Amino acid sequence: MKLEKYEKLQERFKELEGLLADQNIISDQSQYQKLAKEYSDITPVVNLFGEYQDVVHQIDDLKKLLSEKPDKEFVELAEAELSELNEKVGQLEEELDDLTNPKKQGQNRNLIFEIRAGTGGEEASLFASDLFRMYSKYCDKKGWVLEPINSNPSETGGFKEIIFSISGDGAEKHLKWESGAHRVQRVPATEASGRIHTSAATVAVLFEAEDVELEIDPNDLKIDIFRSSGPGGQSVNTTDSAVRITHLPTNTVVICQDERSQLKNKYKAMRVLKARILDKMKRDSMEQESADRKLKVGSGDRSEKIRTYNFPDRRVTDHRIGFTSHKLQYILDGDMDELTEALIQAEHEDNLNE
Repeated sequence: MKLEKYEKLQERFKELEGLLADQNIISDQSQYQKLAKEYSDITPVVNLFGEYQDVVHQIDDLKKLLSEKPDKEFVELAEAELSELNEKVGQLEEELDDLTNPKKQGQNRNLIFEIRAGTGGEEASLFASDLFRMYSKYCDKKGWVLEPINSNPSETGGFKEIIFSISGDGAEKHLKWESGAHRVQRVPATEASGRIHTSAATVAVLFEAEDVELEIDPNDLKIDIFRSSGPGGQSVNTTDSAVRITHLPTNTVVICQDERSQLKNKYKAMRVLKARILDKMKRDSMEQESADRKLKVGSGDRSEKIRTYNFPDRRVTDHRIGFTSHKLQYILDGDMDELTEALIQAEHEDNLNE
């Protein structure tokens, strides 16, 4: 294992401790927040590397004692302890790699999901609602927090669009590959003849932007306030609380009207706006880097058909990795681990092949 990068992080950690105690830095909140975030980010790595160094020193001490040819009983004890310490070193090396490998980073970022009904009319909106329920149930099982942000219900009780955030340890790791077109094959509730229809909904998974990651000039925003309305134009409330925010340079528009508070709607709309702008910036960057490969488990293309939910065969197929499960209802009820673990394994194998 190359130690230089960890030793440099130790040096930077000590440097940051001094900077964060500097009154000039403290008075500059923007600079202070950036340094505080960097300090927070590298603290787990520095602490873990310190533990690694302690174990390595213990190994060196034991080897030195064994070289002095002590009695047989001591040798047996020392060799047993040495074996345990070597195993621990291996574990710590893996943990350090997990913390510092860019491909394994960011697995605790908050996610913003946008589900939209696609082809299939009202049946597509019902399927969008089924997907929302599936993710909600999965979050419940995992202990993650799902927070609704905005929705556009359909006449039949589904969703033309629904936006929500998911936060929690490991949420990104398990759900980051959900972007794309999800297709359902079943007999719609609205179909009297019993024919199987194919409908679709698209899922977009965005990473919520942090303040130090993306700064937006207030002068670049156009904010409109209007009265909320539900399906069919029915009034949701009698106050002008709905918010539409337009980011002029990118022409990105976000509407939020679920809350009765204008302030809350504005806050939620800004979260979605920042996530969309950050997502666009990353996509533009990837397009410019022609050598950048696309993992087989997803290019992030919203139009890419990634999964089919087939009700007659009780089958779910992820087309990117050729994975099929016949536990359709379990998956729709939130038991998604079999599916997400297959995607995680495919990503792992892709990284190894690279």
